Amino acid sequence: MAQRPGLLFSSFEPSGDALAAQTIATLIRSRPDLRVYALGGAQMQAAGAELLEHTTQHGSMFLDTLRQARAHRQRLKRLRQWLDTHPLTALIPVDSPAGNWSICRAVREMQPQARIIHLVAPQLWAWAPWRIRRLRRLTDHVLCLLPFEQPWLTDRGVRCTFVGHPAFDPAPLPIDSTDATLPSGSPRLALLPGSRRGEIIRNWPTILSAFVRLCRRHENLEGVVAVLDDRTEALLREVTAGLPRTGWPDRLTLVTGRTDTVLDWCDAALVASGTITLQVAARLKPMVVMYNMSRFSAAVAACVVATRTFTLPNLVSEWAGLGRAVPELVPHFGAVEPVVNEVDRILTDETTARRQVEILTEVVARFNHRCFAEDAPRELLAALNGPSGPC
Repeated sequence: MAQRPGLLFSSFEPSGDALAAQTIATLIRSRPDLRVYALGGAQMQAAGAELLEHTTQHGSMFLDTLRQARAHRQRLKRLRQWLDTHPLTALIPVDSPAGNWSICRAVREMQPQARIIHLVAPQLWAWAPWRIRRLRRLTDHVLCLLPFEQPWLTDRGVRCTFVGHPAFDPAPLPIDSTDATLPSGSPRLALLPGSRRGEIIRNWPTILSAFVRLCRRHENLEGVVAVLDDRTEALLREVTAGLPRTGWPDRLTLVTGRTDTVLDWCDAALVASGTITLQVAARLKPMVVMYNMSRFSAAVAACVVATRTFTLPNLVSEWAGLGRAVPELVPHFGAVEPVVNEVDRILTDETTARRQVEILTEVVARFNHRCFAEDAPRELLAALNGPSGPC
């Protein structure tokens, strides 16, 4: 009996796993007849996808590159064998363009009738914009999460739709910011060091040292570190234990799996640059953003990166003509004092903090006409019936 055509989602990051899972669950509820497969993780599987391979484990950035490349080649070989007997209505690559380009090519070559609908626009506006030709060949439609991406891609001949970002969707339940497990002192600082191993190794020593110095300036300062899961918590404690002359500060609490609660609790945040900055922006919390890199990596990045702004709320605010919303120390090279001074400014200067909130309010307004949870599945289904073929 012939296989019924299905949808194949592919992602290589935990964040992509969560993003795709939300969309998959809504699709299956609205269209129970859809058959959904995934190269992904546990969340996509729990949402109802048939998991072909687990591809979204926490990886070590910049490590084991040759081993990972070899594993991906083997994965592609297995995928091609699978494609021989499993027709697709569409491939939905989710972020991770480095891993997804080759999958797009395989599907385009073996099943040219299948649509390719990107969920998350590859950040070509930031990294190597000349790859737009590749995107035009390997997409039928792009679902954009950031408001400036739609005009940027449209101007370059790519069919696309802005669907909003889950960070700005209404919370399904009220967040209880009076959680008794969180400290009651003031001021209150959230520390968000990232979730990837490489991010934490690079950024946490600076963030931790900055907090210790801020405690000397603010005798009642309380801090809460918000981490994604138990694995990230264990890594954070491991890195802390390996730091010279550094113990765990008395006024620092570690919380797992409750980032939104911590953001509602805090007065301000110190954040490692990434998608989490949009969650902070959605809560209208003043923040300082940093990201440590080696000087060599920064020099290489400067040759291929098309933007000198990296923080997502700043990219949106600059596109809207508002200037930078928040201070960003990106790239940063480990110095603690500049981080301390920027955080101290938003803790002590009400005018600075208020100005941040005013611009962040305008940033949030750029997302308010879209709800990712509703619009992404709807626009994906619409793209299945829209124009096909390379853009």
